[in-house]
Amino acid sequence: MRLSSRAKSVSPSLTLAITAKAKKMKDSGIDVVSFGSGEPDFDTPDHIKLAAIKSIQQGFTKYTAESGTDELKNAICEKFQKDNSLFYSPSQIVVSCGAKHSLYNIIQAVCEKGDEVIIPSPYWLSYPEMVNLAEAKPIFIKTDDSSGFRIQAPDLKKAITKNTKALIINSPSNPTGAIYTKEELMEIGKIAASKGILIISDEIYEKIIFDGNSHVSIAALGEDIFKNTVVVNGVSKSFAMTGWRIGYLAASNNELVTAIKNIQSHSTSNPASISQMAALEALKNSDAAIVGNMRNEFEKRRGYIACRINKIKGLSCLKPEGAFYVFCRIHKKGLSSMEVTDKLLDEAKIAVVPGKVFGSDSHIRLSFATSMENIKKGIDRIEEWFNKNG
Repeated sequence: MRLSSRAKSVSPSLTLAITAKAKKMKDSGIDVVSFGSGEPDFDTPDHIKLAAIKSIQQGFTKYTAESGTDELKNAICEKFQKDNSLFYSPSQIVVSCGAKHSLYNIIQAVCEKGDEVIIPSPYWLSYPEMVNLAEAKPIFIKTDDSSGFRIQAPDLKKAITKNTKALIINSPSNPTGAIYTKEELMEIGKIAASKGILIISDEIYEKIIFDGNSHVSIAALGEDIFKNTVVVNGVSKSFAMTGWRIGYLAASNNELVTAIKNIQSHSTSNPASISQMAALEALKNSDAAIVGNMRNEFEKRRGYIACRINKIKGLSCLKPEGAFYVFCRIHKKGLSSMEVTDKLLDEAKIAVVPGKVFGSDSHIRLSFATSMENIKKGIDRIEEWFNKNG
């Protein structure tokens, strides 16, 4: 069979591959410590699981509207109003099979061959793959430790061309943990809005922010920016619901929302009805302490792992402001991030993710979505390996 050029252009997810390899080694009896995970290590809260069980028992197992149930879309509108000072109607919400699915739908709806999508680098590895699948071109703006992994207005202006269709902003960021300030978002938003460039704001980590800071949605920073932005979020990171596969988007552009609904109706139809009921329970009836306790634990782990990393000769990192990753710079000459990743797994039995897949071959990503016991054991091994191979 001859595959399409689109299919052949897609790279497999290396984060999933590394997690799978580490699991296989563990299953064979090897003591592997994995820092590869991109999901909270907490269980979905009981009241959410019970809501799903109840929906099954009550027979809520049929198709729903392709864009989600009215009840869930109303709850999402209430969430946006309460948490982000954003005002949408239920008709401007599309519920999808995860935030990744929402992002994919947006890019399919707005991009075509010859279009360009600006992506700050380092980036979540699926962004450029989604753009390529739409036959558009990803345009990367490089950032590094010195800029706090945040793009600056002059760099954005320089990257814009007549073919620029969209800009992806991810704050807090995977893989860097960087958060844009309100002032930075305002400047970025004004530039994009003035050029008619769609802002795709991926806010999936909004509840995992440290040092007492609060999340700012770029869509809340003025009417012109609001009209020019699609906000993407979900329940996977905030409520430890990664496997439930519920994400959502909101946009004031009704034509865009209709196009996304049409695309989804011919691909997945609706998100799973049972998962929608669980998401409704998460948004409507969750105690703030549930998210707060998870965030506090992540913050404690962040402090420990960042401190330890910065004491290892051959590694350094910025203290992440949000999400649950540290993006570590490799100071060991002559080794790529892929080589370091392979050696750590084979020789130290440590699973990390090479920065190359995020657009920076001089870094590795460690997730601290694992127990403090595992973090301590894993960092001890990393330190020992770098000391031996320094």
